[in-house]
Amino acid sequence: MTSPRPPRLPDGWTVRPDPRTWRVDGGATWIGGSPPRVLRLSVAARSRLAGPDLVVTDATTAALARLLSDAGVAHPDPARAPGAPGPGEVTVVVPVRDRTAELDRMLAAVVATAPGLGGIVVVDDGSTDPGATERVVAAHGGRVVRHPSSRGPSAARNTGARASTTPVVAFLDSDVVPDPGWLAVLLSHLGDPAVGAVAPRIVAWAHDGPENAVSRYERRRSSLDLGPRPAPVTARSRVAYVPSAALVVRRSAFGDGFREDMPVAEDVDLVWRIAASGWRLRYEPGARVAHEHRSGVRAWLGRKAFYGTGAAPLARRHPRRVPPVALAPWTAAAMALLGVQRRWSVAAAGAVTVVATVRLARGLRRPGEPWVSRGPRECGVAVTGRQRCRIADVTAGPIPLAAVLAPWGLGGAAWQAAGALTRHWWPAAALGAIVSRRVRRALLLAAVVEGLADWLRFRDRGAGPLDAAAHLAAHRADDLAYGAGLWWGAWRHRTAAPLWPDLSGKGPDG
Repeated sequence: MTSPRPPRLPDGWTVRPDPRTWRVDGGATWIGGSPPRVLRLSVAARSRLAGPDLVVTDATTAALARLLSDAGVAHPDPARAPGAPGPGEVTVVVPVRDRTAELDRMLAAVVATAPGLGGIVVVDDGSTDPGATERVVAAHGGRVVRHPSSRGPSAARNTGARASTTPVVAFLDSDVVPDPGWLAVLLSHLGDPAVGAVAPRIVAWAHDGPENAVSRYERRRSSLDLGPRPAPVTARSRVAYVPSAALVVRRSAFGDGFREDMPVAEDVDLVWRIAASGWRLRYEPGARVAHEHRSGVRAWLGRKAFYGTGAAPLARRHPRRVPPVALAPWTAAAMALLGVQRRWSVAAAGAVTVVATVRLARGLRRPGEPWVSRGPRECGVAVTGRQRCRIADVTAGPIPLAAVLAPWGLGGAAWQAAGALTRHWWPAAALGAIVSRRVRRALLLAAVVEGLADWLRFRDRGAGPLDAAAHLAAHRADDLAYGAGLWWGAWRHRTAAPLWPDLSGKGPDG
């Protein structure tokens, strides 16, 4: 499906380069985003990028800002985004069934952090005591729409959206607590007329009780927390979806709403359908909404398995968007050779990487450009003002760039393979480990190395070996539960689609 040309960005709209974007050749080449992209900018485009930020002043800068933000190498600055709707154009919709204490806490936070709302609609999805729900909602100035019997959160959200009349709907679950300023930051993105939905960062709700291993792991690695970096929301990227626990949507982009026959992954399905219809979606971690995560082991594992069951219906409705791994043919060949675990196969994997590097360099080389050149030092500038520089920031030319990008791609492939072995494919890998020493060695290496690397990435300051062991155990339990749910869902829906890798090297629409 070809997306229509997006509307022009308004004057004054500002985008800022991502700190992890590489800019080389005096700013002529930008490398970044997820998956990584290489952008070659014209002289006219580079002349508009004299400072750290790009401010839209005309059609040329508007098109350039759109290109950079769509690629994920730059992001809109919420503080400088004109044309955003106000809170009076927003209705907050909350699906709930019982849970009046959590609902009261959430509505109090909404009223305190987002004054001047266009309305609050709470959909009582078959609560056992509807009077209690009505009293809580009335105390906070909202209104209740009731389902006599439970129809599920998707149906409740759709009912709430139909009961509101504002041009923007903010969906919030009853177990969240929004931080101050959350709505204004999200609405700033709707100043872009092409953005149909925007979501905040979901962080752990800070309760007064002590942490256990599960709550500590969820605080660091919740499936709902998509991290501290802003991003466009696109399938098979760093931020491939956003959860419906907190989601702001234009009514004109909402379409038919959530699929009421999907008890899980309905939020992923919705955002992908919104994107397929031509709208942009943004993830904005500058807005934060706290969520009360599960801390009991049984409930936590059950929820992870439940999430896994959503992969099969998603794969059937959205082909090629949920593979366990998505690799280019050369990285798949290199990983297969490394998996053989022989000296000759390791050498062959190295040869494949060298050939891929040469081919990539040929693709990067422009007519008349030298294979190796020395360009001016160009660095991505972080919000702190400090420069982040890597080899590609100081060395230009197709061969040095390819020599950075090819190993980067191979490292990403190794990370995907390790994750698939321990998460998506662990039942098959466990059976293979029983009969094969090589599979057993690969599985053990992936389980330990990937788990410790995950701990190093997300650990608290000063955390020691015992914390690493607890994190590793929780991480592997997370994967085991999700993988079990995935295989159960695949069997129930009679499809192997969520288990099948994509080795084409193309995007989901390729």
